[in-house]
Amino acid sequence: MIQTIWGKLSGAGIGLALGGPIGALLGGVAGHVLVDREGAIFGRPPRDVMFTMGLVALAAKMAKADGIVVDREIKAFEQVVEVPDEEHERVSRLFRLAMETTEGFEAYARQIGDAFKDEPALLEDVVDGLFHIAKADEAVHEAEFAYVRDVATIFGFTPADFERIAARHVRRADDPYLIIKADRDMSDEDLKRHYRRLVAENHPDREIARGLPPEAVKIATERLATINAAWEQIAAERNIR
Repeated sequence: MIQTIWGKLSGAGIGLALGGPIGALLGGVAGHVLVDREGAIFGRPPRDVMFTMGLVALAAKMAKADGIVVDREIKAFEQVVEVPDEEHERVSRLFRLAMETTEGFEAYARQIGDAFKDEPALLEDVVDGLFHIAKADEAVHEAEFAYVRDVATIFGFTPADFERIAARHVRRADDPYLIIKADRDMSDEDLKRHYRRLVAENHPDREIARGLPPEAVKIATERLATINAAWEQIAAERNIR
């Protein structure tokens, strides 16, 4: 049976395997740094654990950034990350501990950026996840928007990249060309090829094949839906069949 990320954490604290501020955060929750997978101390940390714990840490710091540190933020996080009912208390402790640590969000963002520097699509998943959490109350506040932009910058995204990602959530969402990162002067055939490539690159099956956790698959599914909606608008405007 495949062990869920929460099962991995309950089986042992893997802070030593992760290292850095995220490892210290996990160590603070688990209370120890033993590992339960062969060679974990010497090998790369589990990618699903790094992804999810990084999202936990950054979401918690964002909750603190907007000045509203309440259960709503945790509930918003759990809308993106699949958390079993029996693990809710563990997640709440982890979330609150992350908010209280002296480490700034920059340290967490740098560790995640370094861990996935060769996988920009995965870093984009993290940025998308933060936007989903930020807009859980149907509005992305100015402080939250600035926070996500700063995280994206640390990840290495250009301002144009960030505008494209943000357009899926809060900015210029009425511009389908920005959402699919296409020029209006592209031919219909070029647009079709571009759209098909985006679908292939952003399909949730790719996340599953890469062994990523359910939250990454969920983010990819919602992102693909946004891309498809933008394409349908463009196709209707151009009468592309």
